[in-house]
Amino acid sequence: MERYLIIKTRDELLRIKIGQILYFEADRNYTKLILSNGLQFTFAINIGKIEEILEKQLEGCNKILMRVGKSHIINKNHVLQINLPKPRLLLLTEEGKPKELTISKDPLKVLKDTLEKEIEKTQEEK
Repeated sequence: MERYLIIKTRDELLRIKIGQILYFEADRNYTKLILSNGLQFTFAINIGKIEEILEKQLEGCNKILMRVGKSHIINKNHVLQINLPKPRLLLLTEEGKPKELTISKDPLKVLKDTLEKEIEKTQEEK
């Protein structure tokens, strides 16, 4: 069953399939949402409040969406490459095109470690 995220502001309501979310990006008191099909939305909500909304609505959703640094919340299912020396993160869109994000080294290392642990855990379960 596909899960949805609902974001409400004073003037609008947005209902999005979790799998379509590529990432959220902070822009001062606003947050941009970029979907895997290229659509973008901007909310007059800061990224901390978005994170609270995600935690309330997506309980038990296996932490698909993860905060990476101060400015981004990414969908781990779209991660293509993590490059620590550069430091950059490549996310894969629906069209198969990579979307590059520049993220500082420490949050990237946390993301890399988290993904590696998840891989080990699934291999142990088999």
